[in-house]
Amino acid sequence: MSDSSSGNVYVAYQNNSYLFGGNAPYVEEMYENYLANPGSVTESWREYFDALQNVPAVDGSDARDVPHLPVVNAFADRAKKGGTRVVVAAGADSDLGRKRVAVQQLIAAYRNVGARWADLDPLKREERDNIPELEPSFYGFTDSDFEIVFNTSNTFFGKEVMSLRDLLNALRETYCGTVGTEYMYTSDQREKRWWQEQLESKRSKPAYDADKKKEILKQLTAAEGLERFLHTKYVGQKRFSLEGGESFIACMHELVQLSGSRGVQEVVIGMAHRGRLNVLVNTLGKTPAGLFAEFDHTAIEDLPSGDVKYHQGFSSDIATPGGPVHLTLAFNPSHLEIVNPVVEGSVRSRQERRKDTTGDSVLPILVHGDAAFAGQGVVMETLALSQTRGYYTGGTVHVVINNQIGFTTSDPRDTRSTTFCTDVVKMVEAPVLHVNGDDPEAVVFCTQLALDYRQEFNKDVVIDIICFRKLGHNEQDTPALTQPLMYKKIAQHPGTRKLYADRLAAQGLGDTLGDEMVKAYRLAMDEGRHAKEFTITNAHNKFVVDWSPYLKAKWTDVSDTSLPEKEWKRIAEKMTSIPASVSAHNLVKKVYDDRAAMGRGEVNVDWGMGEHMAFATLVGAGYGIRLSGEDCGRGTFTHRHAVIHDQNREKWDGGTYVPLKNIAPDQGQFTVIDSLLSEEAVLGFEYGFASNDPNTLVIWEAQFGDFLNGAQVVVDQFIASGEVKWGRLNGLTLMLPHGYEGQGPEHSSARIERFMQLAADTNMQIVQPTSASQIFHVLRRQMIRPLRKPLIIFTPKSLLRNKDATSPLEEFTKGQFQTVIPEQNAAVVKKADKVKRIICCSGKVYYDLVKKRAEMGSEDVVILRVEQLYPFPHKVFSTEIKKYPNAVDIVWCQDEPQNQGAWFFVQHYIHENMLDGQKLGYAGRAASASPAVGYAHLHQEQQKNLIEAAFAKLKGFVLTK
Repeated sequence: MSDSSSGNVYVAYQNNSYLFGGNAPYVEEMYENYLANPGSVTESWREYFDALQNVPAVDGSDARDVPHLPVVNAFADRAKKGGTRVVVAAGADSDLGRKRVAVQQLIAAYRNVGARWADLDPLKREERDNIPELEPSFYGFTDSDFEIVFNTSNTFFGKEVMSLRDLLNALRETYCGTVGTEYMYTSDQREKRWWQEQLESKRSKPAYDADKKKEILKQLTAAEGLERFLHTKYVGQKRFSLEGGESFIACMHELVQLSGSRGVQEVVIGMAHRGRLNVLVNTLGKTPAGLFAEFDHTAIEDLPSGDVKYHQGFSSDIATPGGPVHLTLAFNPSHLEIVNPVVEGSVRSRQERRKDTTGDSVLPILVHGDAAFAGQGVVMETLALSQTRGYYTGGTVHVVINNQIGFTTSDPRDTRSTTFCTDVVKMVEAPVLHVNGDDPEAVVFCTQLALDYRQEFNKDVVIDIICFRKLGHNEQDTPALTQPLMYKKIAQHPGTRKLYADRLAAQGLGDTLGDEMVKAYRLAMDEGRHAKEFTITNAHNKFVVDWSPYLKAKWTDVSDTSLPEKEWKRIAEKMTSIPASVSAHNLVKKVYDDRAAMGRGEVNVDWGMGEHMAFATLVGAGYGIRLSGEDCGRGTFTHRHAVIHDQNREKWDGGTYVPLKNIAPDQGQFTVIDSLLSEEAVLGFEYGFASNDPNTLVIWEAQFGDFLNGAQVVVDQFIASGEVKWGRLNGLTLMLPHGYEGQGPEHSSARIERFMQLAADTNMQIVQPTSASQIFHVLRRQMIRPLRKPLIIFTPKSLLRNKDATSPLEEFTKGQFQTVIPEQNAAVVKKADKVKRIICCSGKVYYDLVKKRAEMGSEDVVILRVEQLYPFPHKVFSTEIKKYPNAVDIVWCQDEPQNQGAWFFVQHYIHENMLDGQKLGYAGRAASASPAVGYAHLHQEQQKNLIEAAFAKLKGFVLTK
């Protein structure tokens, strides 16, 4: 700059002007602050002081404890080499120093909250918020300051210095245009600088060539064309139209194509209803004719119940510049965001199959609605999983189709308590790109940034496409009833495709280009085909799972789950050996010493050893095991100890030994995860994992069985009905601690009745094993038998250490899982013709009944244990009943209240197998609104009464054959 005669001209320097004259005291004061707390100064100053701070520490003292004089001298030396000085009014230097700091604050403000001023609403319904810190006047600047040149070396606008006017324009273009970004809350400085460079170097405006722009228009045309075709041909049918959010399809197209060029080989997508049919056709390549057949009700139906078309999944192989990419759209019920953890589990399974530990090969994409993203708790739970070791998938690209309306709510103040619907992601410091859906180029630009960020940092990122919903929540809805102002605006909107086509025409890309694309797409729809094929029919994917061996398996198939004694002892020795380098806790050491004795056959096997031997033999045979839950490494009731913690370890990380990882050199993978305190997301994740890996025993264990209450939607919508709705096999195993030990309403019942109510079409296996050998055999059966159905195990609590529930070695080396355990008292069996009563039960109440019978000295009562409640083992049960032809009474005895437990469901099964003249009665707690009582004395009284009732004269409700 040259000298100026104006008395109000300030000093400006091309480089380090803040080192001169009147600024020296200010800089020294800032340096003092830096010494006390480096975080108290701006990033650019901190980097500068760090560079000057080169005196080594003495006697271990802080490296910052150095003399000030060398640094002050360094300021002076740098000042001598400074830039050109401009004439300034007296005393102005200190004011300039203040303004330089203010400039940095202004830059920081735009980076932090510029998104709140961005041009994001296509409908332009409201004026932007009043944010004073984005105004120069907030920092004391006046119009006369706009030509002052400041150092902007900490930005990426391409200039070392800029006038305040140019800087302000650059900031507003970058952070307040049709893209508004949020990233400054991340604690990683490298990530912040990455975002600043990506955004500021381009000022958030992409520079696409003509071919790219035509491709974007083509995607908008396809998105709009499909919706309008369906709206014309299938008037009034539900389809959850994407109209108003067509840029979403351009986003999905870019994600797929770009991910392929970045090395991604599989993409798994989860989304609810809005735009789903459009994604099926225009992203995954489902044929329009196939979709039309579903609307015409002429599609082939081969499932017991099936599901509506906007819940359906699909998979295909898509051509990309980097080669074929396998796309999967997950099946999803109407519970909106519940698909999120299911997708993440599916992705983790695929990544492990590929040995992809960073997530570079398999990409999860989750598509959300604005109201659901802000309102559904499973969103938070899934985000909480994202960076944990057991659930990490390398980052998820989230796309929000932000209709600004949710369902039918009339005001954003009623849909959330946050500024943006995406604010929940700040809990994991995920950056957010808010973008105006009417600027499809900006949408594609944000898509590229989001994917690049995910691949670079392997963390979650969000694209918030702010658009509108042209039609109602569904096509039978009239949104103007509650949204008159909004829908007046929507009625006047020409459509995103039209706006963009006009924009390209104005740029000289052809006045008829848009109309030609519309005609071509409409012709393709009329013929039931794609305007251009983009799927690959002969792509080979060696990682695809072959489910054919499991398609015809029956639950009645029997597999040998016994283990030769020699093999048992060999594996037991391996599993119970703790290396000398590991110092186990004394209690854990005793557990393993006891297990070693069990392995040698010296004492009966307890529950923990039976379970561990099932795991050990399966991984030894090459099966994988994935066990997760809130306390499953140790076990809630300290019975498992799958992970041994070295008591002498000095570091937090490491210092553990897992015996089940050391069974054989080529064994299957054993993974045990102490999950975060979540049921819904974790169970959904494990279901997704199991749906893609039939060769891994995937187990979710509840801390207490009733904790499953927090994940009931996963049970209802996926575990119980996934096969009949979608044809999806799944071998997920649930371990639900269940038992009435006087612990009150919250820790007694795993709600057997809920599973029994959901049991039909042989959709799942429901068991309640009562001995160590039974848990051993049922876990092995789950993998060895070629049947992949969910397995629900009601596991015990008190029986874990009950000697009566232990099993001799021969029950493991011979035998198999018994769906019904016959009478075990040889004296009673010997006098079968004298038996007058058969007591049927399930679970730990069996041991109370046996004890009571022994006290009574009765030999005319048989006690049968039904270990498999569903599918009910009619053949085995009938055989046992027929052994006692003179039995008059049959009693079902249970711990649970009468309106709970298995009673209302098994009574019909029992009645079906009874002999003529036999009567069926109930012995148990009375019906109750609560699962159990909370008073110990009342619990004991109820338990005593129900055991006595099992042997007493039948009364109350009695069924007669």
